[in-house]
Amino acid sequence: MSRLWDKGEPLDGRVLRYTAGEDHRLDARLVPYDVRASIAHAEMLHEVGLLAAGDLAAIRSGLEELEEEHAEGVWEIALEDEDVHTALEIRLTARIGEAGARVHLGRSRNDQILAALRLYLRDAVAALATGTQEVAAALDGLGERESGTVLPGYTHLQQAMPSSVLLWASGFAAELRDDALGIEACSRRIEKNPLGSAAGYGVPRLPLDRETTRRKLGFAEVQEPVTAVQLSRGKAEGQVLFELTLLMQDLGRLAADLVLFATAEFAFVSLPSSMTTGSSIMPQKRNPDVLELVRGRTATAQGCLFEALSITAKLPSGYHRDLQLLKAPLFRGIDLATETLAILTAALPELRFHPERIRLEPGVYAAEEAYRLVLEERIPFREAYRRVGKKFKE
Repeated sequence: MSRLWDKGEPLDGRVLRYTAGEDHRLDARLVPYDVRASIAHAEMLHEVGLLAAGDLAAIRSGLEELEEEHAEGVWEIALEDEDVHTALEIRLTARIGEAGARVHLGRSRNDQILAALRLYLRDAVAALATGTQEVAAALDGLGERESGTVLPGYTHLQQAMPSSVLLWASGFAAELRDDALGIEACSRRIEKNPLGSAAGYGVPRLPLDRETTRRKLGFAEVQEPVTAVQLSRGKAEGQVLFELTLLMQDLGRLAADLVLFATAEFAFVSLPSSMTTGSSIMPQKRNPDVLELVRGRTATAQGCLFEALSITAKLPSGYHRDLQLLKAPLFRGIDLATETLAILTAALPELRFHPERIRLEPGVYAAEEAYRLVLEERIPFREAYRRVGKKFKE
C-alpha cells in the first residue's frame, strides 16, 4: 500500500510502526471531520477552476459513502494506512478513479490534520461544556432535595462554621459552571481556518481561496499569516487540556468530600450501590472505588496537559513530526473528562444524606456569637473574638 508521501522505496516495517504510532487507532474519531474538510476543500478547488464539476461530484459522494461505511464498521484504518488521510484518499481513489487523486491538490497533511482536529475539537468542547453544566444541574438538584440538611463547614479538616448540603453543593455547582465557561473559551483558538497554509508556507501559483473554505466549514476567521499555523500547533490542545485539568480538580475535590462523608466515622451520606464495589475478602464492605478513581484521575488530567505542553516546548518554527504526538494526550484527556462527567451526572441524583447522623460541634457557632456581640454591644471585633474564644476555651 502506498502512503501519501511514498517515493517508491520500500518502508521498513519497524519504521512504519514507530512513525505511525497510534495514529491508525486514534484517527478513527477524525474520519467524519476529515471527510467534511476534504469536501469543503474540493468545493473550493472547483470554484476557483481547479476541479471539474464531475470530479467534485464523484469526490463528494465517494467520501460520504466512505464515512457512512466507516461508521457501520465496513472498514477501519489499518497500520498500513498510517493515518486517516491516507486511509480515505486511497479508498476514494480505488472507488472513483483518477478524480480521487485530485483531492489533495493545494494542501498538505499538515493543514489537513489541523482542519480535522479543529472541527473535532469544536464538537468536543461543546459536549464537554454541556456535560459540565449537567453535573452542575445535578448538584443543584441535590442541594434542593437536601435543602434542610445542615453540614459542618470545615477548615483544616476541623469543624469551623455551620454550613448545609445546599451551600456545599452550590459551591461546587458554581465552580463547575465557571469551568464550563473556561472550556467554551477554548473556541477562540479552535475557530481559525488552517486550510490553504499547506505545509506552513502556503501554496505557490494556485489561486486557492481560503475564505471559501473558512465559510464552508464555519470557522470564525482565516488563520494568517500561513507561517502562524504551524506555530499555533499545541496551543488549542494545551488550552483545552488546561481547562479540563481545572475541571477534573473540581470533580476530584467533590469526590474526595463524598469519600470522606461516606466513611463510618462521618456517615453523612450513603452512596448508590450501583456506584460502589465489593471487597474480595470482607463480605460486609462496599467501596467507593468510582469516587476514588475520580479523585485519582486528576493526576491523569495533569499528566495529559504536561505531556502536550512538553511536546511543543522549544520546537523551532515550521512543522515537525513531534506534533503528531499531541493527539494521544489530547484524546485521552477529553475521553477521561467525558466519562467522569457522565459517571457523576448519573451518581449524584442517587446520593442520600442522613441528617440524623450529622452533628455540629458547639464551637461552629463561635464566629456567629462574636458578630452578635459586635452588633449588640458595639465593641471591636477583636474584643468580641477574645471574649468568645475564652468562653469556648473554658
